Amino acid sequence: MPRMGFAIDNRSCIGCHACTVACKSEHSVPIGVNRTWVKYVEQGTFPDTKRSFSVQRCNHCDDAPCVEICPVTSLYRRPDGIVDFDSDRCIGCTACMQACPYDAIYLDPATLTAAKCNYCTHRVDAGYEPACVIVCPVEAIVCGDLDDPDSKIAKLQRTQQVHFPKVEKRTEPKLFYVGGETANYDPTSAPPAEQYLWSAGQAAAALDLIAPDPAHETGAGARRVYDAKAKPTTWGWMVSAYITTKAIATGTAMMACLLFAAGRHPSVLPRSAAAISLVFLAVTGALLVGDLKQPRRFLYILLRPQWKSWLVRGAYLISAFGLVLGVCAFAPIETWRRPIQSTVGAVLFVLAASTASYTALLFAQAKGRDYWQNRLFVITMFVDALVAGAAVLTLVGAIGIDGGMAATDARMVLGIAVTVLAALLIAEFAPSHATKDAALAARLILHERYRYWFWGGVVSVGILVPAVCVVIGVALEGAAMGLIVGIAAKNHVFVQAPQRIPLS
Repeated sequence: MPRMGFAIDNRSCIGCHACTVACKSEHSVPIGVNRTWVKYVEQGTFPDTKRSFSVQRCNHCDDAPCVEICPVTSLYRRPDGIVDFDSDRCIGCTACMQACPYDAIYLDPATLTAAKCNYCTHRVDAGYEPACVIVCPVEAIVCGDLDDPDSKIAKLQRTQQVHFPKVEKRTEPKLFYVGGETANYDPTSAPPAEQYLWSAGQAAAALDLIAPDPAHETGAGARRVYDAKAKPTTWGWMVSAYITTKAIATGTAMMACLLFAAGRHPSVLPRSAAAISLVFLAVTGALLVGDLKQPRRFLYILLRPQWKSWLVRGAYLISAFGLVLGVCAFAPIETWRRPIQSTVGAVLFVLAASTASYTALLFAQAKGRDYWQNRLFVITMFVDALVAGAAVLTLVGAIGIDGGMAATDARMVLGIAVTVLAALLIAEFAPSHATKDAALAARLILHERYRYWFWGGVVSVGILVPAVCVVIGVALEGAAMGLIVGIAAKNHVFVQAPQRIPLS
């Protein structure tokens, strides 16, 4: 079986866009999106300047992260190595767009489903080459079997110095470049020049990297002078909000179980805690479905699951947690013997903890976003849920409803919560980040676009205000509200900032 791949010979490419036009014509690609496109990068100062071109598209990876994260097998790898897609299965979750390190997937504005280069499978199956290969006037695009030593593409790989993009992602891409400038391959090394078509209205504003180095300002550095329209962020406020509502739903149940285990409550899940958890779990489900571009296909996650995806695993965890939570809420659990309640509480706690933390593993599957590859986020989301639950039960106790925490307990628990949250923030931002993209995302959070969210919302409202309230022992309700606001602000910057880093 062949292993089909692409080679882009940058020594020959003239930047004519024939490949882009042929691709659009062949697949009726709508205006505003592209399956293949050309990026122009210039270097030097007048009159000693040079321009290079780079064709961008799907890399048809052997270990494609888009295939792994897709919950419904809408994206799949064929036996010949081509990564294809089935728009009839796509639910529009856009997880594949976050997983692709090459920014090769777009949301079709006509169908609201994911699409990308599929190697013109209809032509390949009929014995023809892809449309972009046929139309290229200088034969800069080469296709063929990478495992056939006599194929042109295999000879290029064997005899020339080639560059496979982002090999550090371990996706095993089957597209490589011959020749070209380093700046063509690193999206952040050639910031958009202000005067080109998409920069002022689209790229520069969308990428938010508005602090070019002095070399760029004087024209000595590499600069992007033509590119495709920058994609908007695909995961918006609903994703940020669902992480917070999920933390409240799961954390409230977990804290109730812990208070029961500590002998502070006679019931493993008081009615008040059960009602709050159920309400916020329902809101979480509504946000998850509402964020899909094809919400009517939501059940495909449960009925057509692709089990490697943490979207699928998370959906089943939420369902299992909701089922046990519902049983505890409507059964006369307070009349059960303590050993039975303890067993039920242990099951509920494990399901709640797994439901609270799984999103960190989903973000880790989004390999395109370096900042999300931090293993600390599993612990962070678990702790955030416990803190949110403690805050909620503090408010319940302050109102005087059964099932809440007493003021003495609340002060101690909230004090521990503030300390742990502060320690996790220090652990996240004090060390240097592993990659340049992760460091850029951290810079956006600490010093640029999201600095007010971070220093005002996360640190001031979410850490300092609760700390003061706990120390002086008053206004614990304010401390609880501050903790919840701080967690919500942190989730916002955590979701949004990494999406501002360009991938192509």
